Amino acid sequence: MADIANSSPGSALPPHRIVWMGGCVLLAAYTAVWVLVPADPALLARLWFLPGVGIVGAIIANTSGTGGGVVFVPVFNALRELGIMNLSPLAVVGVSMGIQSFGMSMGSLRWTDRLLHQPEPGPLEARVRLKDFAIVVLAVLALSLPAMLATQRLTAFDQGQVLYAYKGFSIALGLALILATWTVNAARPERAKLARSDLIVLLALAVPGGVLTALFSVGMGELVALYLFIRHYPVLLCTGAACVISAVSCIAGFVWHIGAGTVQWEVVLLAAPAAVLGGFLARPIALWLGAKRLKTLDGGWIVLSALYLLWLNAR
Repeated sequence: MADIANSSPGSALPPHRIVWMGGCVLLAAYTAVWVLVPADPALLARLWFLPGVGIVGAIIANTSGTGGGVVFVPVFNALRELGIMNLSPLAVVGVSMGIQSFGMSMGSLRWTDRLLHQPEPGPLEARVRLKDFAIVVLAVLALSLPAMLATQRLTAFDQGQVLYAYKGFSIALGLALILATWTVNAARPERAKLARSDLIVLLALAVPGGVLTALFSVGMGELVALYLFIRHYPVLLCTGAACVISAVSCIAGFVWHIGAGTVQWEVVLLAAPAAVLGGFLARPIALWLGAKRLKTLDGGWIVLSALYLLWLNAR
């Protein structure tokens, strides 16, 4: 099997410098949102619980790399069904992308800092090559971003039917991840190099992943993370690359929602700071869990959240 050429990670930046620099940019962006967008104080008071949703969602999203939509979309749909907050499906996608623009960005900074300052790998673990990380991110985004942006502007899909197909595929991948983690990958060393065949699969997933991200605010990151996990690459590559892809996708997609006027800004204002905190905490939580427990929990969450969304859509 052909492999991508070797490359060694490294950086002239001191540890954590990239996180604090990026954090300052996120703080400036959040301050600008507070100053520039209108917000209803009464609605802010009624939505007091959203910071909790933001932090939990961001921790799950940035430990798994699947994107915050796997949490925010089910939660906001449930809130609409319960009559607590009536957001249209398009508005749910818009606020989910807005929250993820902050939370996934912080998670991406944390994983990128880890990439640039990797410790010595343990038994059965592999060091992630900087070139492999960059190739996965850039190659996938080169195809998924145009597909996502075109879908936002030209979509004529039946979202209900797309949801059934997508979540059915997610359930299959989630179950495959759990099965592979405890069988064929249980005692195997992690893959140290990105195989060309795996890159080809990721490129094949990129266009449908971009379409799914436009429709549900989650898709591309989930597909990348699950596939690389199943193929037994290091957590840093699986989760880190997926977080960067999700962050860039959500920032680009959120721009369209701002222009279309589909953003409920009170939701973003309340949940975004908590999502940044969750994104900051996610990496050490993922590393503490270890690869097997993390993959098992990720696969379980994907399956359960997909089943819940399918049940909700069928009502």
